[in-house]
Order: sequence, then structure tokens, then C-alpha cells
Amino acid sequence: MPKVSSPAVPYASYLRVYEPLAAFPEPERGHWERYARRPEHPSYQDELRRSLRDLLPTPPVPVPVHESADAFVAHVDGVLCVCPWRTRLRGWQALGELAEQLPAPVLDAVLPPVVRGQAAADYERWRERNPDARPWIRTSVWQIPLSWFVLVSDGERRYAKGGSAADGDQAPVLRYRTPMVQARRRVARALKALRDTIEEGPLIDGLVDVGRWLEEFHPRSLVELDYGGLVHTLAAGQLDADHSAADVAEGIEALRSGDGAAAAEAYARLVERWRAVRERQFAS
Repeated sequence: MPKVSSPAVPYASYLRVYEPLAAFPEPERGHWERYARRPEHPSYQDELRRSLRDLLPTPPVPVPVHESADAFVAHVDGVLCVCPWRTRLRGWQALGELAEQLPAPVLDAVLPPVVRGQAAADYERWRERNPDARPWIRTSVWQIPLSWFVLVSDGERRYAKGGSAADGDQAPVLRYRTPMVQARRRVARALKALRDTIEEGPLIDGLVDVGRWLEEFHPRSLVELDYGGLVHTLAAGQLDADHSAADVAEGIEALRSGDGAAAAEAYARLVERWRAVRERQFAS
């Protein structure tokens, strides 16, 4: 597709799983094999723009009528791995979470009850036919859950500064990639350390949830944590200095060794860093 300059759509981060081609049944496997041979593939910004465009009609279309045939593609040690968008499934799931995120008057204005009701009914019928379906992508708006950072290590961090206008005004990229076996191992080790030292709470619950999700995929998959649109909320110096995965690992290791003060310091750094990002959500 042509390289055209268009506004970036903020402000979400992503946790993705890329599965090896062998994990997909036919005829889907053949589709992804052909898809991967295309010279270019759409980005996460393209997917977001398509979704936002569907909200413009009256009444809005909260969930695509048809499932996306697009995916993210990666080659891992010579093996083709694919992360299907599954935009329709993720749209249904996100719609179900909106009631917890928006006041009722705002929600009704954006998506009238009749529209939400029809989408919910469509999802229920679809789930009856696809009881084992799960998304390959998780999305978080205006933050990255701390449980996601448990899956990766600072050594897997990759930061690329954005290009200038002469370079096509390329946005910065900050992401981590790790083998599935490593991600699962880190979840298990972190859960043991946390359960031995702190009470049950959101961090443990989030880690249990993401761990169960990872178990749904092929063991030779690739796990990716991508800052996505959040790179637009932070200055270059802040992105360069952001080593949240290292802070999380340091805090867990401190708990494991019984150093509560060091664990508290690591947690304080994380809270301060991500509070500053979330506060931008409400800036005028």
C-alpha cells in the first residue's frame, strides 16, 4: 500500500501472540501462508482507523459485520508465525467492557442501547457456534497492565526512535518479544513469589488471567508486548528511560528475597511513571 502521511490514532498498548503456521487448521493455514507472501501488510494503526471509521455512520457499527482476514506476521528462527487480528471478536469483547469504563449517559450517547443489544445478541449466537474462540491480541487503553511486563525481560526490549519528516515521519516503536516458553515460566515464577509474600489482589488476579490466556496457544509461539499508540504520550527521553519490565522484575525478585524496601521502591517507580501517562487521558 502507498506510504501516505495520516494522523496517528492513540492511545492503546497491545499484548500479542504469534502462532506458528502449523498451529492453524486448513483452510486457514493456506490463507495465512498466502497472506504472508504479500509485499506489505497493514499496521495496528490501520486496524484502529478502520474500527473508528465504523463508528461514524448513524447508527454506528460497533462491531464489524465480517471478521477480519488480516494479521500481523513475524518470522521466528525461520518459522512463519501469524497473529490474526480477529477484529470482530475483539470488538464484541471490548463492547462488553464499556459499561465499566463509561458513565451510562455517555455510553448511551456514543452507542445507543438498541445497538449494543443487537451486538450482544449477535455475539451470543456466534459464541454458541464457536465456544473455544479466543483472541490473539489483548488491548489496554492509556496504560500497560503490570502483569504484562512480567512476561518479558529488559534484555528483550527494543526501542526505535521515530524518524524525521524526511524519513516519512515514522513513529517511534517500543516493544518486547519473547518465546512462549519463557513467558509461561516467568508467570509461574512470579505467581509463586507474589503468593508467598502478598495478599491476593489485582496484580495476582491479572497474572493468573494472562497466564491462562497464554496456555491457549502453541508452545512455540512468540509473545509480543507493544507500546503501540502510547509512544505518542511520552517524550523521546521518557521512552528511552522507560525500563518498566526491569522494574517489575526487580520488584518481584526483591519480594522473593524478602527485601520489602527494594520492592516498594521498584513499585513506586512504576506507579509514578504510569500515573503520568494515565493523567493525560483527562487533560484538555
